Amino acid sequence: MTRRVLSRWKTSYLLSLILIFFFIIYPLIVDTEASYLVYFLYMTFIYIALAQGWNLAAGYTGQVSLGQHAFFGIGCYVTAITWRAGITGYFDPLAMLMSGMGAALVAIVIGIPLLAKLRGDYFALGTLGLGEILRVIAINGKSLTEGVAGISLPSSAYLSMRHYYFIALLIVLVALASVWCITRSSIGLALMAIREDEVAAAANGIAVLKYKIFAFAAGAFITGLCGSLNAYYVFHIHTAAAFNLNWVIIPILMAILGGAGTFLGPILGAFILATVFELANVWMPELHPIFSATFIVLVALFLPDGIMSYISGHEGGGLRKLSLFKWIVRRA
Repeated sequence: MTRRVLSRWKTSYLLSLILIFFFIIYPLIVDTEASYLVYFLYMTFIYIALAQGWNLAAGYTGQVSLGQHAFFGIGCYVTAITWRAGITGYFDPLAMLMSGMGAALVAIVIGIPLLAKLRGDYFALGTLGLGEILRVIAINGKSLTEGVAGISLPSSAYLSMRHYYFIALLIVLVALASVWCITRSSIGLALMAIREDEVAAAANGIAVLKYKIFAFAAGAFITGLCGSLNAYYVFHIHTAAAFNLNWVIIPILMAILGGAGTFLGPILGAFILATVFELANVWMPELHPIFSATFIVLVALFLPDGIMSYISGHEGGGLRKLSLFKWIVRRA
């Protein structure tokens, strides 16, 4: 039994290393400015990180948030404002760290009253309101945020798509490693205990509010990093894009499709949904919104608990018969 478990772990690490090796080598052997796959992987990495950030608070802790776009927007604006002020520069690690910390700080400040008083749908609506409040503040920010017009950054600083790709890859690897370590530790057990029964968790000595805030802030930090990278990518930060609801809706759909509360779920969901959306956009651009919406409805009807749950929970499922998927489920 021990040998079998050890063999599975070796296979797991081997496959992970192969994928990472491919992701590292591919942009080095192609023209990144002309390769659509490089752009596709770049966006998918961003969505995986966003989905895992949401998954940490909602999937593992049971605190469904609809405010990820607020933290994404904070990341965008912190990077843009500090760069324009000369405090930081292009692709400045300090700016990205400040963006993540700024988003986490807001999550803590807002999370204390919201998580202490609100539950379920009320908490979700409260976080949704946060994004709208910050959007209005940015619109009325005058010279600090430049209002509706937004902040324009020097696009002449642009280097290469390769830089964006590798930074996105680094962010997603950090996000995945963080979520893996957290969920496999005593903190992860506490988060899942809160998700299953908050009252019972508190009765057993778990500081419920503290762990809720931790998960909420950790997810916000990851989201803030993604917002910072986006600021460097678009060079023009304005409220309509920075606080766009797509930054919360799409990652949530990806996490739910793959399986919220699992490690591999958001990864699978991100690759599948991103692929479906891109193919629909290329092959049927006029019908893309209808096709995408239909796909989402079908997922909600037939895979309400996500792909990972279906694979592990239905003995007759076609995917479950594949040994590869059986192995993936055991690892997740």
